[in-house]
Amino acid sequence: MAFLGVEQSLSGRRWVGPGVEVERAAEMMVQQTDLPRAVCQVLARRGVPAMEATGFLEPRLKELLPDPRLMKDMEQAATRFLEAVRNRQRIAVFADYDVDGGSSAALLLVWLRQMGVQATLYVPDRIDEGYGPNIPAMQELAAAHDLIICVDCGTLSHEPIAAAKGADVIVLDHHLGGETLPDCVAVVNPNRQDESGDLGYFCAAAVVFLMLVEAGRQVRAAGAKGPDLMALLDLVALATVADVAPLIGANRALVRQGLKVMARRQRPGLVALSDVSRMDSAPSSYHLGFLLGPRVNAGGRIGQADLGARLLSTDSITEAEALSQRLDALNTERREIENAVRAAALAQAEERGLDAPLVWAAGEGWHPGVVGIVASRLKEAANRPAIVIGFDGDEGKGSGRSISGVDLGASIQRLASEGLLVKGGGHKMAAGLTVMRDQLEPAMARLSELLAKQGAGQSGPADLKLDGTLMPAAATVDLIEQIEQAGPFGAGAPAPRYALPDLQVRFAKRVGETHLKLSLSDGMSGGLDAIAFGAFDGPLGDRLSNHGGARFHFAGRLEVNSWGGRQSVQLRLEDAAEAG
Repeated sequence: MAFLGVEQSLSGRRWVGPGVEVERAAEMMVQQTDLPRAVCQVLARRGVPAMEATGFLEPRLKELLPDPRLMKDMEQAATRFLEAVRNRQRIAVFADYDVDGGSSAALLLVWLRQMGVQATLYVPDRIDEGYGPNIPAMQELAAAHDLIICVDCGTLSHEPIAAAKGADVIVLDHHLGGETLPDCVAVVNPNRQDESGDLGYFCAAAVVFLMLVEAGRQVRAAGAKGPDLMALLDLVALATVADVAPLIGANRALVRQGLKVMARRQRPGLVALSDVSRMDSAPSSYHLGFLLGPRVNAGGRIGQADLGARLLSTDSITEAEALSQRLDALNTERREIENAVRAAALAQAEERGLDAPLVWAAGEGWHPGVVGIVASRLKEAANRPAIVIGFDGDEGKGSGRSISGVDLGASIQRLASEGLLVKGGGHKMAAGLTVMRDQLEPAMARLSELLAKQGAGQSGPADLKLDGTLMPAAATVDLIEQIEQAGPFGAGAPAPRYALPDLQVRFAKRVGETHLKLSLSDGMSGGLDAIAFGAFDGPLGDRLSNHGGARFHFAGRLEVNSWGGRQSVQLRLEDAAEAG
């Protein structure tokens, strides 16, 4: 049965409420704790038992962080790393060009600098070199360095690593491993095939952090003292959220603690980036994912590949300000490129049909730096795994994004092993690929078949999941702060979405090109401000602007809006339905 009887909302979606078991668990938790019902609903949805509720709301890193040595090759990696530090050997860090790679590199560069070692940073160009280590770069680095550390890449790079003659190589990664591993000192990766997979939810920066934890243990065992690892958690938090790693287990504690570190404003790069992003409140996972992350990524997408890592690792305020300004400008340029590709890709995908197990689009000259973002937009539009490919001649480079419960990386790797792709790999939620033009159709057909076996295409794009109902008077700043204790929210832990039933629109105003600002009322004491981003891209904008006094059910996420030193509650409106 549809929640509040909404079979088809203004945006064409069916509303789905919490199941009976979740409701019962929430009711039991309300009775056994002093927590508000709205908080209990979130915890019940996450499967938290009532007796563990208090502990869940205060995640402690000390209790949740696993022993680094649970991962294979960890001790060897840390031992060789410290040997290079002690002997003042020449160290190079080879990093991926995204936020996770940049943060991973910055963790190592900052730690090493505090130990008196200056390492070389190398980030490959997305277009000229592509993802991961390549033979010419590794040969060049090996000629001038004793140790090369590959972060957020390298697990599948057998030949490039073999080409690094004369240098040792360590891989710190999280991408899905193959049947064999490169011949090097250590491959630390929770997604190696011979790992249990229990820690497979970590991004690369978390793996690097765990290596530094193990290195710190070995330093202390030798009677010395290493850098303050807790002060590095802002970088781990940024990478975890921006790489869409699920906010479960230790990731919750890493991000929660990392946000506290970031709020102290001690890292020049993040301070400058926060200021240029016009952040006017304490950092949250939203800021990491939607304000800071895209700007750090912009260099690797359409600019100079190493800008993000340099920004995150610099200790110079002047350099940080210059780099953040450059990345902000590149991000604006990236948005313009993305909008053009998104419009073309969505039109193509819609013509092909958005109800298949795989939604995909391919185009000539589509910039490889934005195909991943556009794939995310297609995924959101269809609630299906999505692939977007840009062709340059006969070769296409693409990126994919998946939905919960569907392992895209494994399927892409399967396609590569079957010869339908030139290469491909990734992890459950995101993957990259290279495909020849004459193999495009058979490759996408085979991928769709593999994803269908995992259940892709079975959930309707029209379902909007809701956690419960709230009246405007109950939506207070205190309540939102209590709900935030169940966070941080993001991948694998979506922020709660509530329905506010039977309200009137007191005020509606178009903001910018596509947004809508609203004031809602229940006709009694309760009122609430709302913002609907992109409302005029769909039917919401026109209908709510021309409401004619009608009453609506509204659905969205609650947030605290800080303005002029005052705090108020705002609904980030996602959908609405006419009240019967």
